[in-house]
Amino acid sequence: MTFRLGGYGIDYTGDPEAYARAHVEFGYNAAYMPSISIESRAEIAAIVRAMADADVVIAEGGAWRNLIAHDETVRKANLDYAVHQLALADEMGARACVAFHGTVGHAGDPWQLSDNYDYGPHPDNQTEAGFERAVETARYVIDAVKPKRAKFSLEMVPWLVTDTPENYLKLLRAIDRPQFGTHIDAVNMVITPRLYFKSGRMIREAFELLGPWVVSCHAKDIVMQGGPGTISFHFDEVPPGEGNLDYVAYVTEIARLGREVPLMLEHFDVPAYRRGLAHIKSVAQAEGIA
Repeated sequence: MTFRLGGYGIDYTGDPEAYARAHVEFGYNAAYMPSISIESRAEIAAIVRAMADADVVIAEGGAWRNLIAHDETVRKANLDYAVHQLALADEMGARACVAFHGTVGHAGDPWQLSDNYDYGPHPDNQTEAGFERAVETARYVIDAVKPKRAKFSLEMVPWLVTDTPENYLKLLRAIDRPQFGTHIDAVNMVITPRLYFKSGRMIREAFELLGPWVVSCHAKDIVMQGGPGTISFHFDEVPPGEGNLDYVAYVTEIARLGREVPLMLEHFDVPAYRRGLAHIKSVAQAEGIA
């Protein structure tokens, strides 16, 4: 069994060979897609060639914008961006273009940073209307591009319609497009203490439901904070190996897919990526996974 492992921590500076070489030197064999213009055909070809020569797969591109923003001008611009990113991912042969569909919340809401980017909680996000908006958004982006290789996918987020594997499967079936793939972020699935303490079972059940459609996974870890005198708690993200997530289950389930689905580190700094990378590799080696 094998799998691909990559992450952030490496900037693209316009030199495709240096970008590929930096991933190998870091210990990655998968990479995030550089965000360049779809019109830069020669540069795209050079990146694809350099990555292939280094045996580094382009795992995923990102379209991290609020695709259902309440401001129509902002929403249209964000959708255009998502279409561009999916087209670019397809041109580069990336496994996926991952996005979140966004929120109907306003920029003035306390949980919203801006109408352009954010995707914070809102009471309408998980209603039937919110579900239909997610379906329509994914169909719009996919139908505008009609990708041949890259899959469009939505991030798992606790306060969106992708909060659980069961809801994700419902969304997949409703979207009804072969160009839509599922994305697993095990930490983002931990939305209760019960799941926190039984993360291995949670992960195995998620892959049982979504495995045939999984195109990319994210790597981080989670710690639950709370204490005597209160029944409140919160979850904090930490680098892989520094929390409670069952990485034996996570790595094993990814490898069992048999498709070299990439596992990609996110959200930290370079030293943390190095620690997380070392932890995941040690778990993989202990399980006999290359």
